[in-house]
Amino acid sequence: MHRTYSMRQSRAPTASQLQNPPPPSSSTKSNRFFGKSNIGHSFRRSAAGAFGPDLAKKLSQLVKMEKNVMRSMELVGRERMEVAQQLSIWGEACDDDVSDVTDKLGVLIYEIGELEDQFVDRYDQYRVTIKSIRNIEASVQPSRDRKQKITDQIAQLKYKEPNSPKIVVLEQELVRAEAESLVAEAQLSNITREKLKMAFNYQFDALREHCEKLAIIAGYGKHLLELVDDTPVTPGETRNAYDGYEASKAIIQDCEDALTNWVEKNAAVSTKLSTRARTLSQRRHAGRRQPGEGVDLSGQDQQMDRESGLWIPASEHQGRAYEDDDEDEEEEEEEGVPSTINGETRGREEERAVAA
Repeated sequence: MHRTYSMRQSRAPTASQLQNPPPPSSSTKSNRFFGKSNIGHSFRRSAAGAFGPDLAKKLSQLVKMEKNVMRSMELVGRERMEVAQQLSIWGEACDDDVSDVTDKLGVLIYEIGELEDQFVDRYDQYRVTIKSIRNIEASVQPSRDRKQKITDQIAQLKYKEPNSPKIVVLEQELVRAEAESLVAEAQLSNITREKLKMAFNYQFDALREHCEKLAIIAGYGKHLLELVDDTPVTPGETRNAYDGYEASKAIIQDCEDALTNWVEKNAAVSTKLSTRARTLSQRRHAGRRQPGEGVDLSGQDQQMDRESGLWIPASEHQGRAYEDDDEDEEEEEEEGVPSTINGETRGREEERAVAA
């Protein structure tokens, strides 16, 4: 009997990985106290905006919701690998053509699970970048609070003691607080735009690669189905002997080559703007938009000048309420038995090894 021809025998980096090295493993890939249920998801979502500065609460909730999304995708990837194994096991008892094709389809579906696992890692780049914006928002909140507090104190004194000498002192403090707040707000505005574009570029690039590779697998999967003889037979009639083992093996090899050699510049799906969209996003002439002229949406957000002294890297904007939120969350989760799906021989290959 034939043996499963696995796409994952070779772990050499793909062309896409060489062009864009994969990120570290996602922080969501840890065994959790709440297991595979939705209890942990609901708890994180409801508690995300309950603590920390008001300015950062909404984005904090988004970050936690994205973590739920990633853990759901991680679960889907693992279960898809299990489905691939079961499909291969079921098909072994069928006729030769069905047995061979289901075995190879299991290889393709298992590869989809592997791609989903890689997609989670790249998706985490987006989430971590969004999280840095939240930390910046948390760092700006104290300057807003200080300005508001001084303003309230001045208003209270003017109402109770209009001639109080403290009013002059507080007004001077208010000028300084407003200057500090102005710088902080400018940093928040500029870095938010920079990080927002960076974050969603991570997500859309990951989505594009993932979907293109899924389409490749789907195409080769349909080629495999052509090897199954679905011509109706009458009772007692014998089908022709199956001779597609080498063909199915070649299809799997072609699929592996297509996935290995895929790079973004060779993507099959491309997006084209309509005439109206191109007009609205055309570049501004002479650095200034005239009445009725289109708006350049692609170049309006420039990075802050590092030489000005006002720009501060996002890594230094650590909101104290959120510095170790992932670590705090993991304290709620106990260490369990790691999944063995990625490390075990899949499908019927394991059974044959035992039988041998």
